[in-house]
Amino acid sequence: MADLPHKSILQNDALLQYILSTSAYPKEHEQLKQLRETTAEKYGSKSIMNVPIDEAQFLSMLLKLMNAKKTLEVGVFTGYSLLTTALALPEDGKVVAIDVDKEAFETGLPFMKSAGVDHKINFIQSDGMACLKDLLNKGEEGSFDFAFMDADKRSYINYHDMILKLVKIGGVIAYDNTLWFGSVALNDQDPMSETLRKFRGPVMELNSFLANDPRVESTILSIGDGLTLCRRLY
Repeated sequence: MADLPHKSILQNDALLQYILSTSAYPKEHEQLKQLRETTAEKYGSKSIMNVPIDEAQFLSMLLKLMNAKKTLEVGVFTGYSLLTTALALPEDGKVVAIDVDKEAFETGLPFMKSAGVDHKINFIQSDGMACLKDLLNKGEEGSFDFAFMDADKRSYINYHDMILKLVKIGGVIAYDNTLWFGSVALNDQDPMSETLRKFRGPVMELNSFLANDPRVESTILSIGDGLTLCRRLY
């Protein structure tokens, strides 16, 4: 991950730092702060896989405005967005979190316990596609208020139909990294790292697909590394 820029579409570092120091850091929950710092210490540049603080705070507010009670997360890593979600949900809320990497999740689990929200979390160590199929087979269709997608970008478009079935009509799906460090606005001939080039095409394909999917109302937000919100219409 060392060949990627910082995870913000804002290319002005001073403006990003202003947002973080003025709004994000002062309101960051103590357990989220400790999780962020522990992740950076343990994983170094890979810690970029967690959502940025300002994006997490947006997601928290969105969940509260929606009165969300049951959510789904595909792609957890150490769980910054997962802990954010659990803190935002009501006491009897539930979040189903799916990731193949249980070790990374267990790095964040002590902070979830310290925050007193681990009872809201159902972590499933599994491949995302297989687990989503299993949820549908178990009758979970239309039972989720919100879904957060932060897994393999090449699989986003394949996840979409299943996620759309799992989220209720009027529910929201959030796809992370949909501006892919700004590379979506570059030309094929422009210089970019191998990692940017590898996932740029699938992200652009997803963006075009969602913009033309009549089943959802969608918008791309220029927060973090780009966040696409989709509201299920039918």
